Amino acid sequence: MTASTPPASAAAAPPPAPIMIAPAMTFAELKDNFALLEEWEDRYRYIIDLGRKLPPFPPALQTDAHKVRGCMSQVWLVPGRDADGRFAFAADSDAHIVKGLIAVLGVLFSGQTPARVAATDAEAAFRELGLDQHLSPSRRNGLVAMVRKIKEYAAAQ
Repeated sequence: MTASTPPASAAAAPPPAPIMIAPAMTFAELKDNFALLEEWEDRYRYIIDLGRKLPPFPPALQTDAHKVRGCMSQVWLVPGRDADGRFAFAADSDAHIVKGLIAVLGVLFSGQTPARVAATDAEAAFRELGLDQHLSPSRRNGLVAMVRKIKEYAAAQ
């Protein structure tokens, strides 16, 4: 081995495990919180704040293998399990509003069984929050791509 060749153990080190999203509220509580905010600017700020509270996502996992296709923003998603063995995921985005939407998806999907993930109608949930009327078509397409990836990962567990 030469001085410029890294040891095999250093090259094979796996990236750190991400912290899975553990929702701090139920969907009903999220919906109630939305109802308290009358202006959409306030709701957008609330969504962005939810995104700021996501667990940190290891930069080493921001790779093509974890990228969600179909999003205009960069989105990375990694599946996992919570402490009870149910489906969970970790995710990140380079856009503040998208990070907030990830947090909303965490409320919907993290901590659920794979069957419950499959049965969850995310579009109906977003209609209940009024988000269907306040997201651009490109954000909506990205949301659909994230939901598809989450359901795909849950089905594989």
